[in-house]
Parts: sequence; C-alpha cells; structure tokens
Amino acid sequence: MPITLTSICAALRQRDLLVATTGDVESCQATGAAHDSRAVLPGNVFICKGERFRPAFLAKAAEMGASAYVCEAGAAPELAQAAPGLPALVVSDVRDAMPVVAREAWGRPDERLKIVGLTGSKGKTTTTYMLRSIIDGGVPGSKAGLLGSVEYYDGEGSGPSPNTTPEAPELFRRLSNAADHGLTMVMEVSSQGLKYGRVEGIRFDIAGLTNIGRDHISPVEHPTFEDYVASKMRIFDGAGEAVVLRDLRRMEQVARALEPVSQVSYFAPADREADVWGSDVVPGASGTRFVAHTPAWEQEMALSIPGLFNVDNALCAIAIATRLGIGPDQIRAGLLATSVPGRMERVSSVTGDVVAIVDFAHNGQSFKKFFESVSQEYPGRFIVSVFGCTGVKGIERRTQMPPVACAYSDLCIYTEDDPGTEPLEQIVAGMVAATPEGARYEVVPDRVEAIGRAVEAAGESAAAGRPALVCVLGKGEEARMLRPEGPVPCEEDKAIVARALTERDRALGR
Repeated sequence: MPITLTSICAALRQRDLLVATTGDVESCQATGAAHDSRAVLPGNVFICKGERFRPAFLAKAAEMGASAYVCEAGAAPELAQAAPGLPALVVSDVRDAMPVVAREAWGRPDERLKIVGLTGSKGKTTTTYMLRSIIDGGVPGSKAGLLGSVEYYDGEGSGPSPNTTPEAPELFRRLSNAADHGLTMVMEVSSQGLKYGRVEGIRFDIAGLTNIGRDHISPVEHPTFEDYVASKMRIFDGAGEAVVLRDLRRMEQVARALEPVSQVSYFAPADREADVWGSDVVPGASGTRFVAHTPAWEQEMALSIPGLFNVDNALCAIAIATRLGIGPDQIRAGLLATSVPGRMERVSSVTGDVVAIVDFAHNGQSFKKFFESVSQEYPGRFIVSVFGCTGVKGIERRTQMPPVACAYSDLCIYTEDDPGTEPLEQIVAGMVAATPEGARYEVVPDRVEAIGRAVEAAGESAAAGRPALVCVLGKGEEARMLRPEGPVPCEEDKAIVARALTERDRALGR
C-alpha cells in the first residue's frame, strides 16, 4: 500500500531530522525503501548512504523506479543533478534517518506482526532456530519467519543472510513480507545492529538475552567492552516483555536496562530461582535429554543436536515459547526437530573411529562451552582442533581461543578464517604467541589443507588404537572467505571434512 511522502516527512520532523525538501513532495507516494541501487523496486524511497556513495548510484535508483530519495545537506546540490526532478528529503544525519524512513515507507510492519528479538554473545542462532521450529511445530516455513546470521525466511522468500541484522530498509521489507503472510518473526539482533540503530523504532514483543561475554572488541566494532554491553542492552528499549539468562555476574547491569520492561522471565541451567530451569541432563553424541521446569509444568525434553551448552539455548527458547502461549508438547516436538546449519554438525568415518564436529564457535566464551561439552560427550578421544581468527576485527580472540583449545586438544592446527586485509601471518603470529608452552600446534594456512591434515592426524591416532575427534571451528556453514581482494567463494567445512573422511575410509578398504 503506497505511503505518502508527507507522512515520512512528519516522522522525520518528529525526530528533528528533516532539514528541507525539494520537488513535489505533497503528491508523491512511496512503496518501501532501499539503500542499494541494485535492489530498488518501483516506488521505493532511495536512501543515499555511505562514505563510498556516488551520484551514479542515485541515477541508477531513479532508472529502477525510485519515487524519491533521502540525503544529507552537504550532498544535496550534486545529487540533485544526478536525478533532476526527483523529490528529495534532506536530513541532518542519513544513518539516523534511515530506520525512520524505512519503517514509514514499509507501512510500520512491526505493528502488524509479533516480533521476537534475540541478542547475546553466543547462542543467538541456535536459539532462533529452536524457537522457529517450536512455533512451526516441526514443519519449517509454516508459521515463523527467520532473520539471522545464516539465512532469512519472510514468507515471500528465503536465502542466505549477508548480515546478522540487515540495514533498516531490508529489515523492514522482510518484516513487511512476514506481516503480509501472517508470520511470527524470530530474529537475531547483533550488537552492531543495535549500536547503529538498524532496529530503531521496532518494539519487540519479546526481547531475549542469551548471555554476555567479551567479543567484538576492536577499533572497527566496539572500542570497549562497556560499549559492547551498552549496545546489547538497547534491545530492551521499548520491549513488551523480556526473557533473560539469570547470570548473577551481570544481574545489576541487566536489571537497570530492564527497568522499562513490564514483564521479565529468567531462565538458567540448574537454577531453581529462575522461572525456567533444567535438571537431569543426559548428554550423548547424537543429542541431549533433560527435564525442563516452568511455572506451569515440567517435562523431559530431547535435543537432536549435540552439545551440553545447547540445553541453555533450549531453556531460553522454552521460556520465550511459554510467553507466546505454546504448550509443552509442541515445544518438545519443535526442539526434537531442530537442526542448525554449521552448528554442532557431526560427520563420522564408517566405523566411528574418527568423528568430526563442525561448529561456528569463534571466541573464548564459545570455545570454553564447546570443549567442555565435547570432552564429556567423547571422553578419552584424541582431539585435533582446526581454527583461525578473523582479520582486523575481534582481535581479542587471538589471545582467548588458543589457550582454551590447547587445554583440551592433543593437537591444534592454526589456519585462515576471514583474514580480510590483514596479513594471515600477522594473525597467526598472535595466536602462536598465546599458545601455552608445551602445547602441540601446527600452522597450515590453507583451510582445506588444514582440515585434511587434521583428519590425517586423527587417523594416525585411531590406527594406533585411540579413537579421535576432529573439531573444525569458526566458519560453520559459511561458503565464502574474506581475503584482501574481498569475499571469495569457499567450500563449506562440513563438505571438506566429509570428503577427507570418505577418502580415508576408501584407502582403508571400508
């Protein structure tokens, strides 16, 4: 349904963002918004954003059918020449204006559907998949939309996600599609998405916090841990309800952020003081069983994905599901049907003497949870771990991850993981410097070769009588590698390790 440009102007004025207008604003109508000229649909308001923005992008947007554009005052004269006659909304800050324009142009879709937003240092992706499966009753794509780091589904379509939390024009387009299809939207909300206002204006029906740990601290992300935490806390601004991990180390800080929220539920593993808690956890290589306790019921649950830490994620999903009015039988069916690409995916040799786990764990906190879990689920195995650290950002990971991995692994293999524009040698040098004295490690820069070497070392141990576990960490389901020239396609870790195990089985005549 077309929106008048005057209503968008009114929303901008309310936020004191509108500086001036040019062209026929009064009669202009808009249908949606876009900030990428390649994604403009007829009727979209085009937002001229970014340090690398060029007038040619606006000219292209006009050719694609943009009805108007938004820009800052300094760029207005030059842009007027690129799209003569096209109405313009001149604003004081285009980033601050972007979510306001996008929300109005897409018809305030957040008012037409139920939205659950999840943030946290780890567990966001798995918890959103669990909740989606619960809402769907084990039938994907029927009732729940999904926005996250792996993929999106909005009722209109699905596909891979370039960003965990998309920029506002794309985000509100997805929400509009979900509203049109009668979905409940379940979405991950990153610290960057919160810090830079991508979700500004959205009132989450339920805002969830899985946990808080140190991550994304760098000059290009969050300059300090305090900035990171403060960004996370913004998810509760205007939230209807909240579901939060009962973490006594963070309770005072979290409690301050929760003051405006009318209804708060807490979850925690083995904590009877929480509203939702778990007991009788039984781990296994193919999944985990536990008893979930809520104010209204208690029931045994089963997870088809391994990892003891996934009990925490399941408890968060259960707490949210109960707030949505979903009963224990549907919750149990949804949890059992949950699968998550690139998270705790298991690949095995024919005889099981070598097992590989592919997981997205990529910081100190997630490494600790991961290795604590697999050491219990695969006791006594020779453990080979393959991982790298990202370039430019997440710099603390280089000192956090090697000590944890080496404490549990018989061999660590350091390799590439989105080095970007930073020399891989520099990244690995930081990892080597953080490696405990006496720990066994190797450096194999090429990730495919590194995984192959890990399977080789695991096979040597298995042949000597000690079964092995290969842990391939950091990339998960990702199929691109960030290198100096930009993102380039790469094979998924699961496919690489499966091929290496198959080749070993064939060589052994299995």
